[in-house]
Amino acid sequence: MENQTTISRFAPSPTGNLHLGGARTALYAWLYARHAGGQFILRIEDTDKERSTQESTDAILQAMEWLGLDYDQGPIFQSDRTARYQEVLQQLLEEDKAYRCTCSKKRLDEIREQQMKQGGKPKYDGHCRDLNLDADCGEHVVRFRNPQEGEVTFTDQVKGEITIANKELDDFIVARSDGSPTYNFTVVVDDADMHMTHVVRGDDHVNNTPRQINLFKALGVTPPTFAHVPTILGPDGKRLSKRHGAQSVMHYKEIGILPEALNNYLLRLGWSYGDQEIFSKQEMIDLFDPARLSRSAASFDESKLLWINQHYLKELTVENFKGQVVSFLPENLHEKALEYSLDDWGLLKAEVVERCQTLQQCADKLETLLKLVVDYKGGLVTYNQELLLYVQAEDIAVSLHKAISGIDVSKWDPQEIKKAIKEVVDLLGLKIGRVMKLLRGIIKAVYPAMDLSLPLDLTCYIIGKEKISKMLEGFCDARKKING
Repeated sequence: MENQTTISRFAPSPTGNLHLGGARTALYAWLYARHAGGQFILRIEDTDKERSTQESTDAILQAMEWLGLDYDQGPIFQSDRTARYQEVLQQLLEEDKAYRCTCSKKRLDEIREQQMKQGGKPKYDGHCRDLNLDADCGEHVVRFRNPQEGEVTFTDQVKGEITIANKELDDFIVARSDGSPTYNFTVVVDDADMHMTHVVRGDDHVNNTPRQINLFKALGVTPPTFAHVPTILGPDGKRLSKRHGAQSVMHYKEIGILPEALNNYLLRLGWSYGDQEIFSKQEMIDLFDPARLSRSAASFDESKLLWINQHYLKELTVENFKGQVVSFLPENLHEKALEYSLDDWGLLKAEVVERCQTLQQCADKLETLLKLVVDYKGGLVTYNQELLLYVQAEDIAVSLHKAISGIDVSKWDPQEIKKAIKEVVDLLGLKIGRVMKLLRGIIKAVYPAMDLSLPLDLTCYIIGKEKISKMLEGFCDARKKING
C-alpha cells in the first residue's frame, strides 16, 4: 500500500445507473490509490453495444462527481480501444496462445448437456484446439489456449490464498464470431496497458480471476493484486436488489442524503476501524487498509445510513445548510426563504436537524411554514367548535394579541415571543400548555397542512409579527360573533 506507483481503477459497464454495490467498489478502489499516493483510473467498459447507453454513462459520471471520487485518468472508453484489442488478438494467434474455433452452438450445447448428465463441470472440450484453423475457416470464435497442467494460485486481499487447477478451466472465448472482444479479454488487455497494480471488484468475479491471470502471464505481464469484496445483502440475507428498496446513487442525492454521509456509510459496509463509525474523507484516506476489509457480506441498513446522514447535517455550516435546503424547496418559496438572515437559519437549523435525517425532510418541515408566510393575507377562517369553545379562549387570544403586538419589531425573535407567552400565562394564572394549545390551534386553523412540530416560538418568529397578530385578531373576531 505504500508503493507510490499504486494504480487502481473502477471499471463499470454503462448498462444502467450506478448502484450502492458499484459505488462501494469505486470508493474502495479510490481509497487504495489515494492512501498510497498513487493513481485512480475510471474506465467505462462499453463493449456490450446492445446494452450500453449514453444515458447510463452520464449517470455514472454524475454519481462519481457527486461522491467526490475524482480520477487521474479517464473516463477511458473500451469502445475507443478496438484497434488495440485486435492487435493483441493477432499477437496471441501468431504466438499460438489462442486459436480459432468453429464449433456450432448446437454442438456446444450437446457436449455441455452430456457433461452435466455425467456429473461433470460443463466446459469446452478442446475440439478445435489442435486443428490449426486459419482465418478462412468460416464463421468462428477465438479461444485462449489455457494451460492444461499445473495450478493458478493467487492471494486475494480479502479471501486469502486461492488455488485452482488448470484442468478445471476451459479455453474461454476471447473474440466472438463477429470479431468483438469479450470481457475476460478486454479487462486483461486494459489492466496490462494501464499498468494496473490493484484491482478491487465484487466477489462475483472470483471465478474469472484464474482465467485472467493465465492470460496476463501469456502476455508476459505480472497480474495485479486482487481484492474481491463480498456482495451487499438485503435485510433478508439475499443479494441487495430493488425489492429491498435499493436505489441508484443519484436517488440518494435526490432525497437529501449528503455525499459525505453515503461515502461514510459505504466505507463501513465491509470495512472497519475499531468501533469508529464516523470518518472524514481525509481519515478514510489515511486509515484505509485492505487488511481490514471483511470476508463476510454486509447487510444494507437504511436506518444506519439515515443516522449517519443526520450527523453530517448537524456538521453543515449554517450557510451551507441554508443553500442546500433551499434547493429542495419549491421554486416559488426560494425568494422568501432567502430573505431570512443566517442568524434566522441558524435557529432553524438547530431545531430542524434534531427532527430530520435528510435534506428533503428538512425542506418538508419548512415548506408549509414558509408557504403560510407567503400565502396568508388574513381574512375569513373556519375554526372548529372545540377551538372556539376552548376554556378561556377569548381571554387567552386577547391577551396574546396584546402581548405579541407589544413586541417591538426590532426585537422580534423567539426569546421575546416566549417571554410574551409567559406574560399571558402569569396574567391569567394558567398552565403554559393551555395557552400554547390555543395558539397552536389558531395557526393550524389558518393553515391546516402546516407541520407544527417545531418550537412554537420559532414558528411564530418565522411567520412574522404582522401575520401572527392578524391570526389572533381574526380568532378574537370569530369569538365575538359567538357571543353576539
